[in-house]
Amino acid sequence: MPHVTVRLFAALRELAGSSHVDAQGATVGEVVEALSARFGDRFAGVARAGTAVVDGERADASTPLAEGQEMALLPPVSGGYR
Repeated sequence: MPHVTVRLFAALRELAGSSHVDAQGATVGEVVEALSARFGDRFAGVARAGTAVVDGERADASTPLAEGQEMALLPPVSGGYR
């Protein structure tokens, strides 16, 4: 299984206690599941509702990952422009 670095932002960073974590998974979904098991139900809920980015491109749970890639998990954002 590929090893990846995951950048975490806002609530996810607070729940994990770090802005970067290492994880293993063949897909974005597997990494989210592994991190959810490590950091708990609240992390899982926020991560699943948020957005994943791999190599600067929006990714979904089935996006494959390669050894050494970096992905980012962004929590959902509320608000907007009027």
